[in-house]
Amino acid sequence: MLRIVGMCLSILVLATAGAGWWFYQHLNGNINSLALDGKGGSETADAFGRTPINILVMGSDGRTSAADCKLGGGCSKTGVQSGNGNADVEMVVHIAADRSNATVMSIPRDTMTNIPACKDPDGSASTTGYYGQINSALRYGPACQVDTVHRLTGIPIDHFVKLDFSGVVKMSDAVGGVSVCVSDNVYDTYSHLKLSKGTHTLKGEAALQFVRSRHGFGDGSDLGRTVSQHIFLSAMIRKFKSAGTLTDPAAVYSLADAATKALTVDDGLGSVKKLIGLAADLNKVPAKRMTFTTMQTAPDPSDSNRVVVGAGARSLFATIAGDQSLTTGSGKKSAAASATATSSPVPASEIAVTVENGTTVTGRASAIATALTGQGFNSGTTTVNAPSAAATTTLTYGPGQKAEAQTVAEALVLPSSRLKQGTGTGLTLVIGGDWTSGTSYPGATSSPTSPSSSSSASGDAQAAVSNAHASTADEAKACAKVSTYKTVSVNGVAMTPSQAYAAASDKPDSAR
Repeated sequence: MLRIVGMCLSILVLATAGAGWWFYQHLNGNINSLALDGKGGSETADAFGRTPINILVMGSDGRTSAADCKLGGGCSKTGVQSGNGNADVEMVVHIAADRSNATVMSIPRDTMTNIPACKDPDGSASTTGYYGQINSALRYGPACQVDTVHRLTGIPIDHFVKLDFSGVVKMSDAVGGVSVCVSDNVYDTYSHLKLSKGTHTLKGEAALQFVRSRHGFGDGSDLGRTVSQHIFLSAMIRKFKSAGTLTDPAAVYSLADAATKALTVDDGLGSVKKLIGLAADLNKVPAKRMTFTTMQTAPDPSDSNRVVVGAGARSLFATIAGDQSLTTGSGKKSAAASATATSSPVPASEIAVTVENGTTVTGRASAIATALTGQGFNSGTTTVNAPSAAATTTLTYGPGQKAEAQTVAEALVLPSSRLKQGTGTGLTLVIGGDWTSGTSYPGATSSPTSPSSSSSASGDAQAAVSNAHASTADEAKACAKVSTYKTVSVNGVAMTPSQAYAAASDKPDSAR
């Protein structure tokens, strides 16, 4: 839900900035801003002097107020907590340099990655760095979360917007509710969302239950939740862009006041004037050219309850960093996006690679093999020394294994020119003298989980949208798919969310 907050906030501030100096100062006083401390890199202008905008929108699960404790629960023993909590929602919002299109990419909270050394500016927490769940970086401050996402994706992050539980409630109430559709009866006994099949207008706590529902939709994991969040945000965008939403002074005041109170932003967005500028940029993008995606993942080889970067993700990262649109000028999915249904990438977990060291540097094969298994490639990946020195790096694949080779090449940012078909079976990667350091092919960053951070990078758009659950904000008829798995329980009995709805007839629906 959180990505839209920055947009909606800005649009409303734009609409209300002329209401008087007092109101202007009042809104400025509401805004809580923090320094980004140079984290996240920076975008470069295109040939026409236009610069893309990238914002990390994050939702904190912190119970740092009585309101958040009541909404989120879990404070019965601890009481109101301090600190930032975890970033259980993370969305990278990319606004194109020419303001013609935008992409919103969700990063599942269960993604495992390298957290860099960080220290919260208030001195409350610090770390020397570790490998862990991506959402935990927020514990060390928003700038740490921004730095972590930047290192994972290679996408420069210029700004951040942070929202907590009570902020979601305030925003949904102020906008007058958001209309969403569910494909079947659903009762998520964890988030307490309970809705009958069909369309409902959600306000306040019901809206929070919907965007928090992890067990109600899809496969009952965080991946399904990102898709339902996109449906919610798309509906909110359409409401903001619909006629009349911004013409009611009372509604405008209520939403602008709620939005500025609900958010924490970086210093670059820390005033009404700056938010007005962002609003103007965002309002230029039509709903049909706002693409929502979810970062592709693969199961973590070490923990089935966690995920790692999957096939296609690096192309998605590069597409965003390279300021490429995932829709055409008409708003239709690009040819690449349309090809998603026929694209069948091979999961990294099913691919084992023989990595040969053809350099004079000890440990090169081991370093690359470790990078591959760390990204979810099969543990059968092995290392040996090449029979002879190799001047260039090559990835040789057997008949019918081109798709597997492309998945490996994508993970290592290896050019297609380095791939060739051989006569034997399996995949053999020979590390040559052109690649003596780092775990991404030269020209990319040295991190095994980061593509090129250059904004001029070019991504494979077809791979970018493959298995990324791509949709656009104008898809008004989309319904959140209720999970068909037994993801919840009633009185200790495992049930599907629809079965739970029937079994809990005494519980009132969320939308009444």
